Parts: sequence; C-alpha cells; structure tokens
Amino acid sequence: MTGKLQTSNVTNKNDPRSLNSRVFIGNLNTAIVKKTDIEVLFAKYGKIVGCSVHKGYAFVQYVNERNARAAVAGENARVIAGQPLETKYCTSHQKLSP
Repeated sequence: MTGKLQTSNVTNKNDPRSLNSRVFIGNLNTAIVKKTDIEVLFAKYGKIVGCSVHKGYAFVQYVNERNARAAVAGENARVIAGQPLETKYCTSHQKLSP
C-alpha cells in the first residue's frame, strides 16, 4: 500500500478544540501498515491535516468533526494486514490509551 499524501505528524493531542475531529485507530499492524497507507485509506472521508503512527495504533486529525465521524463509521472492524481495525472518535471529555 502506498500513496502520495503528505500530512503533518501532529494530531493536536493537546488542543481540546481539535479533539472532536481526531480519530484513534487501534489494533493496527504497524509492521506492515505505514503512515502513507493510513493517509490513503482515511483520506476518502475528508481532508487530513495530521497523522501520527505508533506501535500498534495511529491517530488521524481531520479538518472537522463530520469527517472524523464518517471515518469511524466507515473503517471500524475493516481488516487491514490481517487484523480488524478498532476506530474510535475522540472527544474533549475522553482520554484514550491504547
């Protein structure tokens, strides 16, 4: 999987105003799936302004909340690299820990 998108590594984890447009992606096989793969997969839901990939999980930062909600609904449980994704919508009242 490859793509041409280039986004920031910043997902605004400390900005409560941007949490509503942030998606957590868990159960991610990061030995196979790379940042560009995530960007290509999730770009169909809206403009991505940031994407950060960590061991086993990632965050995608969208421009708005509507895009984030669509991504969670559309990608939850999708099997990528042999593992079903766990997508969650972030809110300012919720703290996620993988």
